[in-house]
Amino acid sequence: MSDTGQSAPAETIAPAAKFRSDVSVELVQAAAQDSDVVWSARVSTSGEKSIEAQNEDASSSKGLINFLMKNRHGTPFEHNSMTFMVSAPIFVFREFHRHRVGWSYNEESGRYRELAPVFYVPGPDRRLVQIGKAGRYEFVEGTAEQSRIVHESTIRACETAYGAYQEMLDAGVAREVARGVLPVSTFSTMYATCNARSLMAFLSLRTKDEDSTFPSYPQREIEMVGELMEEQFARLMPITHACFVANGRVSP
Repeated sequence: MSDTGQSAPAETIAPAAKFRSDVSVELVQAAAQDSDVVWSARVSTSGEKSIEAQNEDASSSKGLINFLMKNRHGTPFEHNSMTFMVSAPIFVFREFHRHRVGWSYNEESGRYRELAPVFYVPGPDRRLVQIGKAGRYEFVEGTAEQSRIVHESTIRACETAYGAYQEMLDAGVAREVARGVLPVSTFSTMYATCNARSLMAFLSLRTKDEDSTFPSYPQREIEMVGELMEEQFARLMPITHACFVANGRVSP
């Protein structure tokens, strides 16, 4: 009880922060198979009869798919759709949204909901030290001391930031104002919809493969997202994916 005889307001207890070193990608829905490439390509020579190829065994048309990929006839790879739910730190989405052609996004909003205290902290296998020139650099293992500093500093900064966020919310400050103190390591969730052509363009830039015609040097965290998307792509459209790899991971 207070001196006035009235009960003191209960102290708001902020939820404990959670830290993740991974990302998640879920295939929500898809209308994507290798035969989509075949029938959409054959309209060029077969007209309305190309629709018959929808029920064709695409494995018999591997040569056609490879020809289209090799010679970069790209539009037949657009007649399909994949929708993913991606959970990753905000800084990954800032890179992701640079991919605009053939992509649609809807991300959770810090204006309309209270954001959960979930943050990214690099795992023990995350290389910490950058060497080389910008655009062609590599990362090497950090020391045990560097790893400790990254881990402890990240946790301390995120917990402090989320405490400030909660303090403003408790004081009645609008969510869209309070969110300004949160770091880009805060996890967010979005739906991302694409077709095979736009996904291959993404993978060519956001995954690293020594056999790529045009080597890329992506940030590891967005590469983690790309790797999970590629697993689903390879399952849905195995012939198309195999031709993508065989032709140097160049999007048609």
